[in-house]
Amino acid sequence: MELRHLDYFAIAEERSFTRGAERLWVAQPGLSTQIRRLEAELGIKLFERHTRGVDLTSAGELFLERARAALAAADDARCTGRDLEAGVVGTVRLGLATTAHWRATPELFDVFTRNRPAVEVSVFESHGGALSRDLRDGRLDAVLGPSIFCSADLRCLEVGSEPWVVLVGPSHRLAGDSPLDVNELHGEDIVVTGHRDGASYDRAVAKVLAGLGVSASFRRGGPRPALLAAVVDGEALALTTAPDASGPGLMARDLDPGRTLSFELLWGRDTPSPALTELIRTAEDHARRPKPELRPALRAVA
Repeated sequence: MELRHLDYFAIAEERSFTRGAERLWVAQPGLSTQIRRLEAELGIKLFERHTRGVDLTSAGELFLERARAALAAADDARCTGRDLEAGVVGTVRLGLATTAHWRATPELFDVFTRNRPAVEVSVFESHGGALSRDLRDGRLDAVLGPSIFCSADLRCLEVGSEPWVVLVGPSHRLAGDSPLDVNELHGEDIVVTGHRDGASYDRAVAKVLAGLGVSASFRRGGPRPALLAAVVDGEALALTTAPDASGPGLMARDLDPGRTLSFELLWGRDTPSPALTELIRTAEDHARRPKPELRPALRAVA
């Protein structure tokens, strides 16, 4: 039995083989033949035929009820397939780097989830190295993080950039309310992850300081959330972006002269799923929007 056979129950609603055939745009003799074959396959009589038309038997009424449920389920299944193909439903497993943040991430998520409420987005936060490995191994669908993680085997979309800032504890001598002259950083302890999966971030910090001509000492931080404990205690400094996500008890000071870090959405070379395609399209739209002028960066992170 095929789904199209269930459509033949238009006969029951029309109470006539002739009118049922007209409704279905099929020949009446062919429809009669198909009904006889269906009755033979089921081993039951579905219709009582008489001179005024046809009536359902008790078995036919039960079968009609179940046929309607089956047709509705089949229609739902077809709609689900179309929704999956269109990216209206589905899942996206997204990795976020923990050491440097893009401040527009919440806005991007908000726009996407409002436009695609049936897409389930699962977010995983870790060091960039772990996220890159999970992306290549198929445990993640995409990663949103600094451009330092992009490579030839991944596809990358630049979504924005953030200025590097210096995180300072309230008791540190460099706590203040103005952009920080980079010469003040000479000889300071700078916290880095010291973790193999955080190596790209650590190198990026070292590159920024070297480019500014700063000679500093690097200090390994603890595992998150203890990475910045020495900064909170006023024993060291740290470099990051979008510091509002860094935790309480810290102040952020712009670098003078300033430096920025680009952020990208990364995914594999294979054709992305429809749901991921929609996320990529949302990120592209966001990247094309005019960027607001940055406000002065000094702020207490609380």
